[in-house]
Amino acid sequence: MARLLVVEDDSSIGENLCLFFKNEGFDVDFAPDCTKALQKIETQKYDLILADISLPDGSGYSVCSAAKKLSSAAVIFLTAWDDEYSVVTGLDMGADDYISKPFRPRELVSRIKSVLRRSGNENKFIEYEGVRLDSAKANVIKNGEEIFLSALEYKLLLVLFSNMGTVLTREKLMDEIWSLSGEYVTDNTLTVYIKRLREKIEDDPQNPKVIKTVRGLGYKAGD
Repeated sequence: MARLLVVEDDSSIGENLCLFFKNEGFDVDFAPDCTKALQKIETQKYDLILADISLPDGSGYSVCSAAKKLSSAAVIFLTAWDDEYSVVTGLDMGADDYISKPFRPRELVSRIKSVLRRSGNENKFIEYEGVRLDSAKANVIKNGEEIFLSALEYKLLLVLFSNMGTVLTREKLMDEIWSLSGEYVTDNTLTVYIKRLREKIEDDPQNPKVIKTVRGLGYKAGD
């Protein structure tokens, strides 16, 4: 999953954005000011930085400048200023996009995904509880060792990991696998493959932490 850094001095906006992005499947860090943002950029790797231009101890421009010098992270400015000078200044400093407040969260996610695709920072792997799925190589690694899955097991895990944190009904899972593989999957087949997948990727298949059963609803990967 892509890793984001949200730099926003309004803690309520920042916390809500982080929660929203996590629900969308992103790995997210938060910094309330320029100083903390620069510390994180120096020590952590991010795929994209979403920075407010107006910060209490500096500006988003400083964050953008540091990001471009120290990393390959894309930058989107989040700003209440919609004047041409602010926009042009940010873009001239190397920002990849900007969005004005107030904004629609879904639009912001679409802009983030678009920038990640353009920048080449869109991750091809998803990782949870030591299990890493690399969709570019179509393989699964657990604790540094490759796990060999059948085609159907891999596609089932791909659907679950691509919807990290979301409960998927049995019907939805069967439809998704069928659309991916062209193979018709019955309810009994799904039960068998969930069991086989857990035996391969869970530390304790009887108490699964990666693929969880949501009683009466279906299954989900993640929290």
